[in-house]
Amino acid sequence: MRVFVTGATGFIGKKLVSELIRGGYTVHCLYRDESKTDGLNHKSIKLFKGDILDYRSLKRAVSGCDGVIHTAAFTGMWAKNSIDISHPNVDGTVNVLEATLSANAREVVITSTAGLFGPSIRGLIDEDQVSTMSFFTTYEETKKRAEEKAANFIDEGLNIRFVYPTRVYGPGPLNDSNSVTRIIKLYVAGKWRIIPGNGRSIGNYVYIDDVVKGHVLALEKGKKGEKYILGGENVTYDNFFNLLTDLSGKKYSLYHLPLPVMLSIAYLSTGFSSITNSRPLITPGLVKKYNFSWNTSSQKAEHDLGYSITPLREGIAETMRWLEQHAGQINLSGN
Repeated sequence: MRVFVTGATGFIGKKLVSELIRGGYTVHCLYRDESKTDGLNHKSIKLFKGDILDYRSLKRAVSGCDGVIHTAAFTGMWAKNSIDISHPNVDGTVNVLEATLSANAREVVITSTAGLFGPSIRGLIDEDQVSTMSFFTTYEETKKRAEEKAANFIDEGLNIRFVYPTRVYGPGPLNDSNSVTRIIKLYVAGKWRIIPGNGRSIGNYVYIDDVVKGHVLALEKGKKGEKYILGGENVTYDNFFNLLTDLSGKKYSLYHLPLPVMLSIAYLSTGFSSITNSRPLITPGLVKKYNFSWNTSSQKAEHDLGYSITPLREGIAETMRWLEQHAGQINLSGN
């Protein structure tokens, strides 16, 4: 089977390509920047230079493929102009699906985000939850719009299923898609000293390898139109940082930062970024989001796909080993 992967040079995409090759697939990879194609040199990989906003390059890349896994998106936490987020996330998704349809590839997996289901105000979050709240970020808003556009292609014959990762962490570039690992690195280095709010808000943390395998399982076993949350363990901020202390053997003084203080910092940071066009420390939307609890279930993916979860302790320990082995080779800018 030939599979076309968008976002093949990204945090999830590059590991996904490796997993597909191990499973015997031939993989067509779309890339924009040749410098990011390290590790994508294999006899079962075919590289195609292009962009999801360039329909012609998509048609070349998807030609001859049986399936598509669409992971490419603008995943940054901030952009000065919202069109810089909506154009790739919405219009880019439509381009990918139109090219897929024209190439007679039928099996499609689209990567979304568990943030679309909203926080766990009424109990455990699952695929049936419909959020009654406004989205916290433009990223979430555009992923929802992309999902709505994709529904039209299901009616036209594409067997699309959606996967929804939670807070992904693990070995990989320390960019916005892997911000949890960035925090782990900062904590171990003694450069992280805050806990959001009262520390009792719950987050769901999923190891990168689980997310990658979940994508493949969705391609192989997922059903048309279905949604699958790819998550891990639910823990509070306090418990998360206690785990970092235990596994690293380093105990630092940590301070709970009240929501109003965090919001003030976020508004000042984004205001400064709007003037200088620099990356903010954090945005008000993210501050509000992460002060809610996100107690999430992956039971459907476990039951229907055979998805499995790496224990958080095990995943963080492996991530710390990787950070130590690659000290000096990675930095906080995402390289």
